[in-house]
Amino acid sequence: MVNKLKLWIEKATFQTQDSRQFYLSNGKEVKQPYSYTPLIIFALLVVSAFAWNVTNVNLIRMFLRIENFFNVLLRMAEPRWSYFDRALGPMIDTIQMSFLGSLIGALLALPVAFLSANNITKNKAVLSSTRFSLSLVRTLPVLVYAAILSLVFGFGVFAGTVAIAIFTFGILSKMLYENIETIDLSAYIAIEATGATKSRAFLTAIVPQILPSYLSFSLYSFEINIRYAAILGYVGAGGIGLLFDDRMAWRRYDDVAVLIIMLFVVVFTIESLSRYLRRRLT
Repeated sequence: MVNKLKLWIEKATFQTQDSRQFYLSNGKEVKQPYSYTPLIIFALLVVSAFAWNVTNVNLIRMFLRIENFFNVLLRMAEPRWSYFDRALGPMIDTIQMSFLGSLIGALLALPVAFLSANNITKNKAVLSSTRFSLSLVRTLPVLVYAAILSLVFGFGVFAGTVAIAIFTFGILSKMLYENIETIDLSAYIAIEATGATKSRAFLTAIVPQILPSYLSFSLYSFEINIRYAAILGYVGAGGIGLLFDDRMAWRRYDDVAVLIIMLFVVVFTIESLSRYLRRRLT
């Protein structure tokens, strides 16, 4: 077979007619595929120019006003550390809100992810309806969920916790079912062929394959939710975001500096712990 292929290549005579076609020795015309790269680049340039015009970007104004940025930094250079005691409670609320919301969302995402995986769920109606529902859940950002839920349940950390749970559920379900669709089902089929029940084969062959990814995705979601929870207070969902909104409104940048430092320490600590745990899981 290899010798025949080499012989065919040696006999092929390329008679270039133009930049897009040539002929083999048997007279068959072979056309070179047209490249859409120039059209894509042109379309991106047009869209970028339109967006630049609509958003009214002015680089000169940005450089002229950059001094205001450094003025704010100078006012933050001397944090008012006495504000730490006032901010500690809301910071703890933010951590608890993020943790509980992430936990609830992760627990709800696991069964739904299996229903959304096309190698596990063979019923097209169930598969399509589940994926469509997840698409709807992922439509709104967590800040919009928090604003709506604050009107429903009242201002406070409960609305923020539910908003984070919904957001985590939507994102984690998609990440997980895409991972489930890549697993090897041969072990599941082999265990089921020995006479084991479907549930037994499922727990033995499939769950161990996706468990490390599931835990890793859950930890990653918790990392993200800590950052999101810090701004949910702007819409009344509780946590340290309420203090950010209040201190920024009163231009108390010395207090804002304390809040930023606290948030940085918490996020850095959780990220470091999460990275360590993810390395142990993989």
